[in-house]
Amino acid sequence: MKLSFPLAAALMLAAFVAGAADIKIGFVDVERIRRESAPAERASKQLEKEFAPRAQELQRREAQVKSLQGQLEKDVMTMSEGERRSKEQELSRLSLDLQRLQREYREDLNMRRNQELGTLFERADRVIKQIADAENFDLILQEAVFRSPRIDITERVIKALAEGK
Repeated sequence: MKLSFPLAAALMLAAFVAGAADIKIGFVDVERIRRESAPAERASKQLEKEFAPRAQELQRREAQVKSLQGQLEKDVMTMSEGERRSKEQELSRLSLDLQRLQREYREDLNMRRNQELGTLFERADRVIKQIADAENFDLILQEAVFRSPRIDITERVIKALAEGK
């Protein structure tokens, strides 16, 4: 007996679906873990505390630059040429220094944030593997175009991270 292609394809699909009935799939929303998990919140607060002095210094220097710029604009008509040039050079130097400090601040903050996120995701991966082993998951995805809420295990991962597992 010779099978037509559509019939053969339908039979293979039916066989695959019958075999796939035993497959257990889960999904984890890593962005939600990054936003909502207790370790992520602790890391965020730690970074804020760690970088607060530098942020305050940047604000102080920014105010200094604005003040000097305002003073220069206000007094430009009454200043001598040499004094004006001197103030402009000082303003330029302070502005460049501020830009350099802002760039270094952003780079350092991003580097530390990436370190903290790396640690968080290492812990999350361990928790996900523990859940997968304990509950006999065959596959756990971290990215998907569509996912059903019934396969989403993100809340369990967030809880386990909060409990320090």
